[in-house]
Amino acid sequence: MYKTLARHISQYRTASVLTPVFTALEVVVDVLIPYVTAFLIDRGINAGDMQQIYFYGALMIALAFLSLGFGILSGRCSAYASTGFAANLRAAMYRNVQRFAFSDIDKYSTSGLITRMTTDVNSLQNAYQQILRITVRAPFRLVLSILMCLVIDARLSLIFVVALLILSVTLYQVISRVARLFQKVYAKYDELNQSVQENIAAIRVVKAFVREDYENQKFARASEGLYKLYVKAESLMALNHPVMNLVVYGCIIALSWLGAHYIVEGSLTTGELTSLFTYVMSILMSLMMLSMIFVMLTQSAASARRVAEVIDEQADIVNPEHPVTHVADGSLEFRAVRFDYSKEEKHRRSALYNISFSVRSGETIGVIGGTGSGKSTLASLISRLYDPTKGEVLVGGLNVKDYDLTTLRSAVSVVLQQNILFSGTILDNLRWGNPDATLEQCQQACRIACADEFIDQMPDGYNTHIEQGGTNVSGGQKQRLCIARALLKNPRILVLDDSTSACDTATDGRIRQALHTQLPNMTKLIIAQRILSVRDCDRILVLDNGVVTGFDTHEQLLKNNSLYQEIYAIQNEDIGDFDA
Repeated sequence: MYKTLARHISQYRTASVLTPVFTALEVVVDVLIPYVTAFLIDRGINAGDMQQIYFYGALMIALAFLSLGFGILSGRCSAYASTGFAANLRAAMYRNVQRFAFSDIDKYSTSGLITRMTTDVNSLQNAYQQILRITVRAPFRLVLSILMCLVIDARLSLIFVVALLILSVTLYQVISRVARLFQKVYAKYDELNQSVQENIAAIRVVKAFVREDYENQKFARASEGLYKLYVKAESLMALNHPVMNLVVYGCIIALSWLGAHYIVEGSLTTGELTSLFTYVMSILMSLMMLSMIFVMLTQSAASARRVAEVIDEQADIVNPEHPVTHVADGSLEFRAVRFDYSKEEKHRRSALYNISFSVRSGETIGVIGGTGSGKSTLASLISRLYDPTKGEVLVGGLNVKDYDLTTLRSAVSVVLQQNILFSGTILDNLRWGNPDATLEQCQQACRIACADEFIDQMPDGYNTHIEQGGTNVSGGQKQRLCIARALLKNPRILVLDDSTSACDTATDGRIRQALHTQLPNMTKLIIAQRILSVRDCDRILVLDNGVVTGFDTHEQLLKNNSLYQEIYAIQNEDIGDFDA
């Protein structure tokens, strides 16, 4: 885990090394100041020697400025190193997430990944900055202060041994309990982010169903769980302060009592006692900082594990060792394909079972079946958004696992059920399919997808701005823009996964007609709920609970496929879709 994180310090190594160096120099200078103060009191003030007062006073001012300079340099270097480290972690996580297969995204959840890239990385950034400064400052100051106390008076230094024992036991008890709590805290963060994300994404549905109170209660439950864990953790951490005060005041009283006796005996000077008071505070403050470091490191260890887990995650779907970079044609074949979404045996349920069929290049194939029959899953396997659990999927005569992923996904264009548009102009969105597409190519794709009908009516045409998520266009308009975007890839295989469900029947028909006449050599899979959308296809694949029950023309299926006959009868009676 820590090796994974350390790799991302990279170009910030110099700053990471200089920070503790400057911090150590700052501490050395700080520790010398009380020692000089003792000389100022004994040789200057008590002796009434103004020359000594000026000398040691000037020396103290010089040391103070040195300390300030080293502190500024240390702060700048630590800020540069920690923020750069955090930026590298976010970039590494984001790059790896881009390589994730759908199954990897399912494993972590969207809200979980957002928490890791924000809250967890911020925690590591703060921890790294403190590691570079306080983990050097606190122990170094502690050791040097104890050494200076031993130099001044070894007998009184025994007081600090007792203080160290008390604080060490308290620190251990606090850390052992707080560590377990912070493990749970970040899991609660995931729940809280998920609640917020779902609510914002579905705010129109929430308001349409007047469910604001319900969503408020759901958020309150998630927030309450996080609140209780934090209160418990912070309450334990708060024990440090009263114990620290008890030890500090105990040390001061013991030092005052014994120091007064030693001054009366003549074995200790007033200046030396004053310095010891300063050093005892320095020692105990160093211990307090160490306790805070341990708590912070305990808290950030949970974040470190979560961040490293995402960075180290090996995507389920990767390029083969020697990938094929050319797709010969648009032929497609499934050979005894089975697919399970869950890899755990107790949760395993086949979404597709023993699927076998073949499609010639340039054919138009319809896919129909009820909700949950496996239509979308089948489409996802063609472009390797998922890999089959068993069996093979072939494109252009080769197993999809043999292809370079970029090559395969450029040759297989999939318009998914959930149509996503990005903020930017219509032209920007269309060019996701082909960044180098000319305006004329974009217009041609839009004519095939019947998107030109509404684009031409917009004041800014193809330069019309699309809001985030495409909220300022209708569902049908969004679908047609996504189809046009897919066409600009000029793929070998085009998969339309219920991509005209929000379009009226006439528009649906025009899109299918344009695809048939203008793209005759492109293999097309049209997944739909309506028989009207697939009846003119060369052949139609009928799915039922992940099993192929028929694969033939519309006419033949009406004669010999009972499920297809049932769907046809229901839809012709105007009852609705098959699921109705």
